[in-house]
Amino acid sequence: MSDCIFCKIAEKKIPAKVVYEDDRAIAFDDVAPQAPVHTLVIPKKHVATVLDITPEDHGLVGHLFKVAATIAKEKGIAEKGFRLVMNTNADGGQSVYHIHLHILGGRAMHWPPG
Repeated sequence: MSDCIFCKIAEKKIPAKVVYEDDRAIAFDDVAPQAPVHTLVIPKKHVATVLDITPEDHGLVGHLFKVAATIAKEKGIAEKGFRLVMNTNADGGQSVYHIHLHILGGRAMHWPPG
């Protein structure tokens, strides 16, 4: 999608601090971190919201979670714990309409989140 900031990051048209990349996904540190570790994992394929995930995307979504686990281990937050968040639509806190997992860690997470 031509106006999607995450598509532009995946296409290397906008710079980001990339911490992981393969043929299906890219992960980069959030520019406005909400925790000591705040990394976003996105698919290279544009999927606007969780509601737009199709059966053909199921393997891709599973891959995003596997990438998140790998990054959590690499960043040293896996053992103590971390949070994965995927917001959907405005009331769910989604501001970029391209699905993405937030990896949050490096401090205790509280509940409810807000």
